[in-house]
Amino acid sequence: MNYREINADTIDRWVREGWEWGVPITHEDYMKAASGDWDVLLTPTKPVPHGWFCDLEGKVVLGLAAGGGQQMPVFAARGAHCTVFDISEEQLKSERLVAQREGYEIRIVKGDMTLPLPFEDASFDLVFHPVSNDYIKDAERVFKECYRVLRPGGVLLCGLSNEVNFIVNGDETMIVNRMPFDPLSVPEYMKTLQDEDCGVQFSHTVDEQLGGQLRAGFILTDLYGDVNGDGRLRELNIQTYTATRAVKPGTPG
Repeated sequence: MNYREINADTIDRWVREGWEWGVPITHEDYMKAASGDWDVLLTPTKPVPHGWFCDLEGKVVLGLAAGGGQQMPVFAARGAHCTVFDISEEQLKSERLVAQREGYEIRIVKGDMTLPLPFEDASFDLVFHPVSNDYIKDAERVFKECYRVLRPGGVLLCGLSNEVNFIVNGDETMIVNRMPFDPLSVPEYMKTLQDEDCGVQFSHTVDEQLGGQLRAGFILTDLYGDVNGDGRLRELNIQTYTATRAVKPGTPG
């Protein structure tokens, strides 16, 4: 198997074992969202500011590597027309479960975001892309595809991990790894990931992630930092994630 297939199988197993990012929202949470009481996450702990979103009523939204039944149901409850794209069948099952339970339509597409996205140019108003670039080697091409599928004036919201998560050992007490963290090039890194059941992950620099959005043509309009959900780095309040808001130039049609 290639590394993307390994990650798909790994995430499928994590979801079956109760992975927090694969547990769909409840009916009660869906109804709260419909009434205006909602939040969603791009990074582990800090909700995305509501001001980062357009009015979702009638908007066309792509959840990119965003399966799990956590964000798309909220957007659907707010009146958006949603598509979710994910490599994990189990994550997509969570989306189907919520959509069937709540009675809304959603386009569900299984695919690999390292390949060209199977969507037409300028077909979405919003791309919602939670932390997932860790699981691919080339993050920059993803931003180019996001730019292509967004309409002029469209918004890209991303959750991005930084290199701090990759320089430390498993219990986050020592700096041990030289960057970049590329398990395809360094067998020792692949063994570490296998031993810790982490799938196949890659570090990405600020240049790749923020610079990559800028080079794709986006205008960055805001960002914020966030910490891990648990562990030593969280205890020390070290920000290991960044959420970004970027806009494709132009006037919405």
